[in-house]
Amino acid sequence: MKRNNAALNPSLTMLEPYRAAMEYAFHQFSTPFKAAPGDGHPVVIFPGFGADGTSVSILRAYCQQLGYEAFDWGQGFNTGPQGELDAWLEGLADQVSGQLAKHTKPATLIGWSLGGLYARELGKLLAPGVRQVITIATPFNGSADDNGAGWLSSVLGGSAASIDPAWIERLRIPPPIPTTSIYSRSDGVVAWESCCHDKRSVLVQDVEVEGSHMGMGWNREVLNIVADRLGQSAGPWRPYASTT
Repeated sequence: MKRNNAALNPSLTMLEPYRAAMEYAFHQFSTPFKAAPGDGHPVVIFPGFGADGTSVSILRAYCQQLGYEAFDWGQGFNTGPQGELDAWLEGLADQVSGQLAKHTKPATLIGWSLGGLYARELGKLLAPGVRQVITIATPFNGSADDNGAGWLSSVLGGSAASIDPAWIERLRIPPPIPTTSIYSRSDGVVAWESCCHDKRSVLVQDVEVEGSHMGMGWNREVLNIVADRLGQSAGPWRPYASTT
């Protein structure tokens, strides 16, 4: 999906808090998704920029209810990479490996927004110890020219003009393991096009939902997709197909 200057809808951006609150209310009063008991494999969840484990508490608890050993990244608030990016990612990979050391089954990595970029890059560094990566509203396929693409400076530690094009290309490359990107065309924080892969493959799938960026962590449709992805066997990977 080649594109130029992906733009955000200002009205959607302004309504983000309201829409997220409505999604939370719907989550609180909706019937839980019925899924088969999980196999207990570990699930590491990475929060978005400026957020900590509290922001993913609903998603984490949901994964635990399904029968998985779910926990957040354990690094507190996500303030973006510190220092040289490769070294920072390798350090994060070591920390996550430590969290997973006691587990015998390969892990699923789930990342929301900026946290999804960490999940994707760690999926590359830690494969085959990772069984799959799931990203939620993660703009891995952006460019320095995108309108509203402030995530680039957050990720790469500089202004859009200073971004190394090689890193932009690197972020677009999916991990060598099953990878699902969940996105919304009504996202008011990141351009939805930047959450989709340019190239199709048997290991990559982009799944569209209806929802806000800020409410993705408790969006019922997102939770259903996560349950489906986690419930796959560790062997052959199948694409997601909605049952609604």
